[in-house]
Amino acid sequence: MNVGFIGLGVMGSSMAKNLLKKGHSLTVLDVNATSMQPLVDAGATTAATPRDVAAASEVVITMLPDAPDVERVALGRDGVVEGLKPGSIYIDMSTIDPATTRKVGAAVKAKGAAMIDSPVGKTADHAVAGTLTLMVGGDAADIARVRDVLGAMGTDFFHCGELGAGQTMKLLNNLLAQAIGEASVEAVVAGTKAGLTIDLMLSVLKTTMAWNNQLAISMQKRSMMGDFKPGFMMKLAHKDCRLAVSMVESLGVSAPVGKATLASLEEGLAKGYQDHDVGALLKMREDAAGVKVRLAGGAA
Repeated sequence: MNVGFIGLGVMGSSMAKNLLKKGHSLTVLDVNATSMQPLVDAGATTAATPRDVAAASEVVITMLPDAPDVERVALGRDGVVEGLKPGSIYIDMSTIDPATTRKVGAAVKAKGAAMIDSPVGKTADHAVAGTLTLMVGGDAADIARVRDVLGAMGTDFFHCGELGAGQTMKLLNNLLAQAIGEASVEAVVAGTKAGLTIDLMLSVLKTTMAWNNQLAISMQKRSMMGDFKPGFMMKLAHKDCRLAVSMVESLGVSAPVGKATLASLEEGLAKGYQDHDVGALLKMREDAAGVKVRLAGGAA
């Protein structure tokens, strides 16, 4: 298919490259012109505006940082909606709030096009491999039309419901993941401060209900090795949790753990970790406690 892709950050650039690998024609756009060049080298073409991307495409994908970015790119002057052709499909793969998704969806429908939301789960490594989790909202018939496009980027596919349901699932997922991560950080830093080794703690925890994928995978691969280079930046984790807490409370559900998680991320931003990987919460707690939690071979 002729696919347009707007937003070539850490995740988006790899997702777009996988579309090329699967044989789709690709038109790309990003505010950072240098991020487009590797895709051009791989066979993509560029466009000057989101409107131009949409005009050249059967399917338009956005992968943007926040809801205001999606509104600007989709609904603004020379935006995606202005260029959409009747019968085309707009897929927003950003992580934003469901209300904004539905607002954009109404404008898309008015142009005779369709919209689905498909935020993604897992990591930048999975984006490279094309094995992301896809949390999809929208009409089943519209989703079926772009199933091959989505399949180029992810392998775990979940139709969550109507438009906006994918965003609901993604926000809940990220809030829970971040809460588990914060609790895990506090436990291993406190244990280290008390004189327990990280190897002992991991060995014990993996036999109990405390075990989780933060401890099993992401922390062992990155933060416990002293690697805080951005994969999932802390400012984006903060944005996701802020949106999630707001959504949860709008449903009449209290979120004390969610609020505490959000406060921890706000602390990280205040200490200058906004562009670090969210795993830098470990470093923040280490520095306060005066200890290091490192696996063998990890950087100081």
